Amino acid sequence: MTSADHSAAFAPTQIGPCLFEWGSRTYVMGILNVTPDSFAGDGILASVAGRAGAAVEAAVVRARQMVGEGAHILDVGGESTRPGYEPVDEAEETVRVVPVIAAIHAALPNVPVSIDTSKPAVAEAAIDAGATLINDVWGVSPDDAMFRLAAARGVPLVLMHNRTEPHYRDFVAEFMEDMRAALGRAEAAGVPRRNLIVDPGFGFGKTPEHNLIVMRELSRLRALGQPVLLGTSRKSTIGRLLGGLPTEERLEGTLATTALGIAAGVDVIRVHDVRANVRAALVADAICRGEQP
Repeated sequence: MTSADHSAAFAPTQIGPCLFEWGSRTYVMGILNVTPDSFAGDGILASVAGRAGAAVEAAVVRARQMVGEGAHILDVGGESTRPGYEPVDEAEETVRVVPVIAAIHAALPNVPVSIDTSKPAVAEAAIDAGATLINDVWGVSPDDAMFRLAAARGVPLVLMHNRTEPHYRDFVAEFMEDMRAALGRAEAAGVPRRNLIVDPGFGFGKTPEHNLIVMRELSRLRALGQPVLLGTSRKSTIGRLLGGLPTEERLEGTLATTALGIAAGVDVIRVHDVRANVRAALVADAICRGEQP
């Protein structure tokens, strides 16, 4: 049985105006950071130098570009999660993301917009502005507030694996147990299984060696019975493998993880460089899923 066969057994997920039919193809999520300190150097607030309204305008331009390059979902975030990041309070994060999401939703009403946040109040404000997916980097947290919000608003939720410190006795076993427990808590809070997507959390709560194990063992996630999102784009582990290359020179390494992830059955890839990853996914899909462009 191929990875595509496994994915095809999953119920489709409605994300805003679009029905995502798992197993038919790999979907691409474009990253849109409304921050001054993105690790990837692409934060919109850094590029517009605080000019009034410029962040929203720049975000819409970038959103149109990503969709034109083939992105199926746009993931908007207002707080960097890079190592050593400066925490942003709830009010500031809301101010950053809500006008951007509202403007993108108005400009591109047929494109699902995701809110990348771990704060339920920010997520709720984003949903009110037009977001139709929650992407929570602390999806395995014991706090069920985000689960209850997703259930109440009827929006799908990405549960990402994470830990405060990368301490494990048996990494693969504990990683899988963390994911199963999070899925159980989400269901108990009222989120239907068809609205849950899992993310192994490459680069979060893991050493570089753990990240490589995640890539090797990606196919194990099929046992969870949920579609899988993979976010490796420009991550430091890739730079480390390439001799310390900076973020802007990690595209080829990212494309390797995209192709390998698709071969292991990944359903969504979350990326900065949309055009190149869309092209890699089209070829990988033709090989792994028999899906011809």
